[in-house]
Amino acid sequence: MELNLEAILYQHLQHLMKTKHIKHAVLAVESMDGSFKWSGAEGIAHPDGTIMTPDTPFFIASVTKLYIAGVILKLHEQGRISIEQPMASYLPNKLINCLHRSGTEDHTGKITVRNLLEHSSGLPDYLEIHTKDKKSIFNIVIEEGDRSWSIQDFVDIVRDVNTPIFAPQPLEAKKKKVRYSDTNYQLLIAIIKEVTGQSLHEVLQDMIYEPLGLSKTFHPGIVPSGCIPKAAKLWYKDQVLNIPEALKSFGDLYSTADDLFAFMRALISGKIFDNPSTSKIMCKEWNRFGFSLSPVGPGWPIEYGLGIMRFRYPRFLTLFNPLPEVIGHTGVSGSWLFYCPALEIMLAGNVSQITAGAAPFKFVPQIIRSLQPHYKRFKR
Repeated sequence: MELNLEAILYQHLQHLMKTKHIKHAVLAVESMDGSFKWSGAEGIAHPDGTIMTPDTPFFIASVTKLYIAGVILKLHEQGRISIEQPMASYLPNKLINCLHRSGTEDHTGKITVRNLLEHSSGLPDYLEIHTKDKKSIFNIVIEEGDRSWSIQDFVDIVRDVNTPIFAPQPLEAKKKKVRYSDTNYQLLIAIIKEVTGQSLHEVLQDMIYEPLGLSKTFHPGIVPSGCIPKAAKLWYKDQVLNIPEALKSFGDLYSTADDLFAFMRALISGKIFDNPSTSKIMCKEWNRFGFSLSPVGPGWPIEYGLGIMRFRYPRFLTLFNPLPEVIGHTGVSGSWLFYCPALEIMLAGNVSQITAGAAPFKFVPQIIRSLQPHYKRFKR
């Protein structure tokens, strides 16, 4: 007996749950016109056995970069910043002085806002790097537990270790060197705060949450209004990560599949911008990451625009059975939010497991393959 699409998606959810150390999983698919919707959840949200549901908020990790890029581009179209200008135009010198040094040369002044958005600044990731006598922030969080950091702490680490990956890439370069680095987005958050005089939460509330009615999207440390379930826990292997201060420092969000889809639909359509065509800037130029062993960031074959990923298998890997591309973002805890233009569908998911950051790149192609025969169903 042939399974219907809903049953197939449920099977994918069950396969997600079989990944090592996974305590819960969320999977959701929705057509852009809203004519098809499916969501499911399995497992426990908390060690006490609380059941995970599709309405339980979960940590979306670096999917948050889509939101940060959206705000930066809104400020750009309003004329409050220019993404072509150096970041030094918006950040105090005492924060960024000598942040990108190579020998006797200081390239900090050459780093533009666009460099930060597209990961072409050459700045290393503050989460991974460390001096010989210290641990990385990533290892501190895993091994020692909760603590807080400031943007000053993050840039001090980058400055002290002083390991630029490459020079800031020229804006006119046709193909740029890119390397995923959370440092870039901490600096973008700092620009947002400097330019608006508000916290990131306040800016997101005004520019994104309220206009789109996102009632279940919030930062760690913020108590959302209304009656919603307690956010699901994050795990490292079988260890619960009780790290609210660290998560607050990193600036990433909690959300639900429904809220993620509402945001993605508005982002792709340009609804979140004053000028809808602004959304096209995000996808105008793609640069491919190189091979990487990073525990926190993606590498080949992922391509990057301005705050947005493009994931497509190279042609030689799918020669006789090609897969359509998806655009969106993933997070280190196995979270993802993608839009597939060819099928006009959105996909979201999460497993809240730090060791499963690669899960989206394994499972999303399988889900897309299952959805392809149902293409007409999404084109009503």
